[in-house]
Amino acid sequence: MSWWRKPKYTIVRAESKKVDIPDGLWRKCEGCGEIIYNKELEDNLKVCPKCNYHFRLTAQERIALLLGKGSFHEYPVKFDIVNPLKFPEYEEKLKASREKTGLQDAFIIGEGKINHRRVALGVTDFHFMGGSMGSVMGEAITQIIEYATQQRIPLIIMSGSGGGARMQEGMISLVQMAKTAAALARFHQEGLLYISVLTDPTGGGVTASFGMLGDIIIAEPKALIFFAGPRVIEQTIRQKLPEGFQRAEFLLEHGMIDMVVERKNLKNTLAKILDFFYSSVSK
Repeated sequence: MSWWRKPKYTIVRAESKKVDIPDGLWRKCEGCGEIIYNKELEDNLKVCPKCNYHFRLTAQERIALLLGKGSFHEYPVKFDIVNPLKFPEYEEKLKASREKTGLQDAFIIGEGKINHRRVALGVTDFHFMGGSMGSVMGEAITQIIEYATQQRIPLIIMSGSGGGARMQEGMISLVQMAKTAAALARFHQEGLLYISVLTDPTGGGVTASFGMLGDIIIAEPKALIFFAGPRVIEQTIRQKLPEGFQRAEFLLEHGMIDMVVERKNLKNTLAKILDFFYSSVSK
C-alpha cells in the first residue's frame, strides 16, 4: 500500500440547499419530454418550440386565438343538464367540472368575426368531462347551427371531444349524433359553409357526427382523431397498428380530412377560406 498516500487536504462538503421554485414557471412537454419555461410556451401559443407538440387549449383560449379578446359574443344555451338514468356520482362530476373550467357544460357557442367576416362559432372543451357530448352539448350545437342557417353566415365548430358521447346519459347522448347531423343537413341545403376544426383528441360520437361533416375539415398537427381508440382496436384485433395511426397526418394521407394546419396559421387559413367562398358566391 506504499502507493497510497493520505491526502494532505480536507474536502469540505457544503450543505445542500433546497431551492424553492414557484409553481407554474415550467412545464414538461408531453411530446418530447423537454422542460419549457411557461412564458415561452404561452408566447408560442402553447406549442412546444422543440418538437412542435400542440398542447390542449381551453375553449376560451381557442376563441381568443381566432377572434381576439372582447370580439366574441357568447350565446346562452336554453337547456339544463339532467340525470335521466340516475347515474351514480354524475352530479358530483358535473359540479367538479364546472368549478374547474367555469363552464356550464363542455361547449361554448356564439358569434364573432374573423378579420371582417361574420361567423357562428362553437367550441368544445376537453377539460370538461373529456369534452363529452350529452344532451346540453347536442342542444347547443343544434342551436348554433340553426342560428347560422337563419342568419346565412358560415359556421365553424372546433372539436376537442375525446370523451365522445357521454356515457352517463346513455341513449340520450347517442341521439345527439342524429340531432346534430340533421341540423347540419338543413344547413347544407341552404348552400352555406361549415368548417370543422379537429383538435387533440376528437373521438367517439363527435367524430361519427358533426366532427366529420364539414365542407372543409382541418386538423391540428398530430391530433388524435378516432371513433374507437388505438388501444381498443389493438386489443380487439390483436394486431399492431401502423405508425401514426389515427393521427391527423395519417388521416390526411388517407383522404379523411382536407388539411393539417399549425395553430399559428389557423386564423389566416380560415380567413382565406372564407374570402374564397364569399368571392366565389358573389360571382
